[in-house]
Amino acid sequence: MSARELSRGVVYVHSSPAAVCPHVEWAISGALGQRAEMEWTAQPAAPGQLRAECAWRAAPGTAGALANALKAWPMVRFEVTEEPSPGVDGERFCHAPGLGLWHGRTSANGDIIVAENQLRALAENSRAGEQFAHKIDELLGASWDEALEPFRHAGDGATVTWLHQVG
Repeated sequence: MSARELSRGVVYVHSSPAAVCPHVEWAISGALGQRAEMEWTAQPAAPGQLRAECAWRAAPGTAGALANALKAWPMVRFEVTEEPSPGVDGERFCHAPGLGLWHGRTSANGDIIVAENQLRALAENSRAGEQFAHKIDELLGASWDEALEPFRHAGDGATVTWLHQVG
């Protein structure tokens, strides 16, 4: 696979219990096919928890594999992003305890893409304006953004580890 065919993305582990951090690294390593050694720092938004970031470059679709591997630990807050690449939409996965995993496709500027068929189904199945607005928020991942926002800001200025998929 040439460098042009690779996608780029970032794994943001917003909070993890210290005992789970090695498992998180193993999950990321398995999805990327190489060892991930992350620099863990304290998460001010959740005393006693740690956070880390890992930028990656790998085959398109790797974000899904990373999110699938990480969701095995429901107490871990994380986001996985994948930038759009030729012929492939970008993706964003968010996980927060109590909410589970959310997934959305992203445009080149990072906006969530809501497909025409999703909007048609929403319009057909929503009776009241308030219900419609709630369903739009679900499609856009509003609850996940609200749950993760305090953890995002607590990581400003943190070190990012770069990983490139082998092969």
